[in-house]
Amino acid sequence: MANKKRYAQVGIGGRARFFYEAIAKDFSDTSELVAFCDINQTRMDYANRVLKEKYNYKPIPTYTWDKFDEMIREEKPDIVIVTSIDRTHHTYIIRAMELGCDVITEKPMTTDEVKAQAIIDAIKRTRRNLRVTFNYRYAPHNTKIKELIMNDTIGDVHSVHFEWLLDTQHGADYFRRWHRDKRNSGGLLVHKSTHHFDLVNFWLDTKPSTVFAMGDLMFYGRENAEKRGITKFYYRAHGSENAKGDPFALHLEDNERLKELYLNAEKEDGYLRDQSVFGDGISIEDTMGVLVKYHNNAILTYSLNAYMPWEGFRVAFNGSKGRIQVSVVENTYVNAGDNVHAEGAVKEKSITVFPMFGEPYNVPIEEAEGGHGGGDPILLNDLFGTPSNDPYNRAASHEDGAMSILTGIAANKSISTGMPIKVDDLIKL
Repeated sequence: MANKKRYAQVGIGGRARFFYEAIAKDFSDTSELVAFCDINQTRMDYANRVLKEKYNYKPIPTYTWDKFDEMIREEKPDIVIVTSIDRTHHTYIIRAMELGCDVITEKPMTTDEVKAQAIIDAIKRTRRNLRVTFNYRYAPHNTKIKELIMNDTIGDVHSVHFEWLLDTQHGADYFRRWHRDKRNSGGLLVHKSTHHFDLVNFWLDTKPSTVFAMGDLMFYGRENAEKRGITKFYYRAHGSENAKGDPFALHLEDNERLKELYLNAEKEDGYLRDQSVFGDGISIEDTMGVLVKYHNNAILTYSLNAYMPWEGFRVAFNGSKGRIQVSVVENTYVNAGDNVHAEGAVKEKSITVFPMFGEPYNVPIEEAEGGHGGGDPILLNDLFGTPSNDPYNRAASHEDGAMSILTGIAANKSISTGMPIKVDDLIKL
């Protein structure tokens, strides 16, 4: 018991279960949950019931968000896990470090350059450690891409074309919940694309230099629905006649997890998880294109669309000795509505190398179970278990977290100004 790391977790919503269940189920020999913190007592009570019923875990002390300092003083965690709403990440990261704790944060590290600079300054001031949970780095196919590039398979990589598709189940879900307000999430170019921009930084071992972007809300939102002839609208699905039969509606009462986490909890904080994706008040884009120049002179063309018929990505690398093409199809899901360990699980994947003067060939890819392409279990062991030496350096630091979000932050600025943005002007590492 004395050698176990003590963990407190703040933000006990949909993503939180990924971490607290892992500690209780697979890493109880090395890790111990000592506290939960959230704005909503109902959600914390539900988490405690899950731990008791599934793992016979002892009750975890709970603290409301305004008792965060008290929680740290009383429970004395070594590490704080931050899985709260994105715009609050910096608050808990900085305060935890000021109170003597290291931190693990869910992506994105934060939502704008001012908050990112505050985190960087706090790390320098407190000398504490911050890890960002980029699980896609650990997926076997993404690690294989890194290996191929490291081994000079196609020489120097000069350009990357990367398109990510979010479908009408997972993609639509960002427009039902708090993510639809850019003040909360930074928009999809920060909240979601942080994964993708981090992968490019990771694959190419470089950092973004200049970003130019365009984007708009072109499918979701009431105005777009009206243009397509939709006449029946509703604010939220629960209790609405107009929501019945709508394939975009989320019915919380039909899913035990969503009902417990949100429908039963909304009386405390007023958060509605099932808003209409064709309602007013959406301030994020659903259609985005980004052009990035990197410090190593490579160029990225990137697109993200959130209303596609399938979920996954395609990426191509053009190098001085050839080309690598990758295609990945993922399972679709609704956050917190399904088994958290199956989120982003892979259905199909392929990597093909096209040598400049040779026959193309398919690259064998290790099969792995688990969410985010099989990366989740490896990430969890890296965080809470006994990780081995990693030649790929997949563990992401606060600098990695900053560089990934700064591409998206710069893209947001470019969309609003119509101008290219210099990333180095946004923050001082």
